[in-house]
Amino acid sequence: MLQTVIGTIGEERHHHYRVGLARGPEEILEAQRLRYRVFAEEMGARLTSRALGFDVDLYDAHCDHLVVRDEAADRIVGTYRILPPAAARRIGGYYTESEFDLSRLRHLRPGLVEVGRSCIDADYRNGAVIALLWSKLAEYMARGGYGHLMGCASIGMGDGGHNAANIFVQAIEGHMGPPEYRVFPRHRLPFERLVTGHRAEIPALVKGYLRAGAYICGEPAWDPDFNTADLMLLLPMSRISSRYARHFMAPRAVAAA
Repeated sequence: MLQTVIGTIGEERHHHYRVGLARGPEEILEAQRLRYRVFAEEMGARLTSRALGFDVDLYDAHCDHLVVRDEAADRIVGTYRILPPAAARRIGGYYTESEFDLSRLRHLRPGLVEVGRSCIDADYRNGAVIALLWSKLAEYMARGGYGHLMGCASIGMGDGGHNAANIFVQAIEGHMGPPEYRVFPRHRLPFERLVTGHRAEIPALVKGYLRAGAYICGEPAWDPDFNTADLMLLLPMSRISSRYARHFMAPRAVAAA
């Protein structure tokens, strides 16, 4: 079931980077090792596969794995996990459903793609790698004719959750989704008890999604294994701002939409 849309987007090279879907099991395993380094070693997540040295769960075998390889260093330095709707039907649902009740999004499922497990090697967090990932993700969506992108945006809770609470209350103005897109956390973060009123420090990834036109679809959930507050974000492809479309969507991808 791996590589469900392997023929629908091509690989590209940018200087010494190659970006595209993982070529096979070895590259997927390398991406899972990168995820382990970031989530377990750097962030302290409690992974069920921790003893094995890589991050893997039951969804991985059904996903496409988007990767950026630094060919000069011969290593994968960025990755995204993508679960298209056909694969979600086969496995019985989306990972996001373990954290949120998605009942109100039922009508979107035929064209709903989930992204997650996004991470970048600590030595490469300068904006270039995430731009490559987003460009290919936009192509993936356009080539597949998918209408909506969703995922959990994770915010670290090393400070006890105060910044996560501040992000939610400060970002909902102008970014909260309409009632018909509302989702409900299974383990709700009591954000109202954690708000301090200080200016929120919004992670670059969350900020990028919101600038692109994503909705925040409900209150944050608490993920105890990763010790994060998770916001469910939904990006209708029709809402992508023109600036982001020009920057991330290649002409061939726009034409295929």
